[in-house]
Amino acid sequence: MEKVRLQKFIADSGFCSRRKAEEYIVNKKVTVNGILIDKLGSTCSVDDVVAIDGKVLQIRKDHHYLKVYKPRGYITTCDDPQGRKTIIDLIPLSYGRLFPIGRLDYDSEGLILLTDDGNFSNLIMHPSTSPEKEYIVTCLGEYKGDEIEKLAKGLYIAKYAYKAYPAKAKLLEKHRDSLTFSIIIHEGKKREVRRMMETLHHEVINLKRVRIGNIFLEDLKPGEFKELTKEEILSLSKLCTKKAAK
Repeated sequence: MEKVRLQKFIADSGFCSRRKAEEYIVNKKVTVNGILIDKLGSTCSVDDVVAIDGKVLQIRKDHHYLKVYKPRGYITTCDDPQGRKTIIDLIPLSYGRLFPIGRLDYDSEGLILLTDDGNFSNLIMHPSTSPEKEYIVTCLGEYKGDEIEKLAKGLYIAKYAYKAYPAKAKLLEKHRDSLTFSIIIHEGKKREVRRMMETLHHEVINLKRVRIGNIFLEDLKPGEFKELTKEEILSLSKLCTKKAAK
């Protein structure tokens, strides 16, 4: 029987993403045929009994793929010890156990993808294959005229001592005391766009993600969701795979 990496088996079951599966393994929560596994690189087959905290997993043959308009004030996790609203609260229980692909800040809004397909999630999240993401950012301050050029070169984020990846930026609106930009990044650290704008001395008052690769927020309203079409799933997967091949 063909063997696969244990974290891949867990992700394929729809229990969580591959990255989260690795955390379960190293935290000694996974057993295979009753034997505790705590090292990455372990393998298993479909004939093995894999369990997390005693719950036996099964490989799923069908998966769900949703795009969701995350409102401000929600966190992008499956649960929260502090009792805050999560992105999962917006999805009917009939979809089963879904998890968010990536993250979107508590005080940000816009597009996020949910799935129970660990391989798809890993494809979207991995730095070598992740697609570009577009944000609409409204911030305070006057336009200095050099923001777009600085973003394109890659800003040094002094407060956190690292250099951000180059970003594509476009000025959409300019008022006396506020600005609105479109900012496109390929990958980034936590609160990356906010940190970049703050480095440029612009306080962010609203940040909305409107695109992930070829998937657009479109006319969704806060709290609404929509299933991805087969064409969208295939197109996004090809986009990520093409990036990896470069």
